[in-house]
Amino acid sequence: MKNTKIKQLTSYFLISGLLFCSCSSSNDAGINEETAERIEEEAQQPTEDQKIVWKNWYLSVPINRGNGKATSIFYKTIVNDALTTAQSEYFYKNTDGSYTMFTKFTGITTSGQSALNDKYCRTELREFWRGNQDTGDNWSMSTGTHILESTLNVDFVEGNGRTIVAQIHGIETPGLEGSPATVKIRWNSGEIQIDYYTKPDSGKPWTSAFDEKINVGFVGHDIFTFKIKIENGKFYYGLVCEAKNINTDYTFVFDYVGNGYGHDNYFKTGNYFGWNSDYKKTAQVTLHKVVTNHY
Repeated sequence: MKNTKIKQLTSYFLISGLLFCSCSSSNDAGINEETAERIEEEAQQPTEDQKIVWKNWYLSVPINRGNGKATSIFYKTIVNDALTTAQSEYFYKNTDGSYTMFTKFTGITTSGQSALNDKYCRTELREFWRGNQDTGDNWSMSTGTHILESTLNVDFVEGNGRTIVAQIHGIETPGLEGSPATVKIRWNSGEIQIDYYTKPDSGKPWTSAFDEKINVGFVGHDIFTFKIKIENGKFYYGLVCEAKNINTDYTFVFDYVGNGYGHDNYFKTGNYFGWNSDYKKTAQVTLHKVVTNHY
């Protein structure tokens, strides 16, 4: 009798164990399926590059979007590596995490189709300062502090040896004329040059007719970081190039708000090629890191 009970108990535990394992396996399968689905969904979501917050930028390349204007490429396309073959000629990610920005004069500019010796072409990033995908949302020099730090090197620039690697660009603002390229940071045959607008004559808009230029350091083809800061309406610059022993802290250049500047603005960085005399010359910049800060 005792042996019979033992056998019955043994059978009970064996069956219970099998049922438990069966249920566990079924639950695990469900969990694994859910996990796999979640991982797949996450893989499809754009991820932020630690060196560049891509939702704060969009890219222009000199390819006709269909109306004679340059093609705009937005952040999801970049982070998901979904550029077309034609677009990837102008912009692509390198194995070290940097980005190559190649350009040439194609006649396709951000403002429309251009003949030779007229406008210029670019492979360049344009800022969305708060991550809003809206070119109408820009910042004012009259409030807050606004900083751009762009780390790059110029691989080569054919033709006249000039390309613009960073900008403060004004936008059409109610009551004001034009959309000024207020501050341009130019690589000029290895020399870093600041080209900045100063106060125009009474009644005149802010244009290059009133600009000034200063050279601030020779970086050649080495990696450098150019810094722009607007604080209390004033423009400051900084420049760091370890290979050339350059470490220039923020230096005052011009008081924009104090001189009546009222345009809203955005930052730009990249490769805005200063050549438009033929379709053959090219320029290439490698972008390593971009930091913006607004507070």
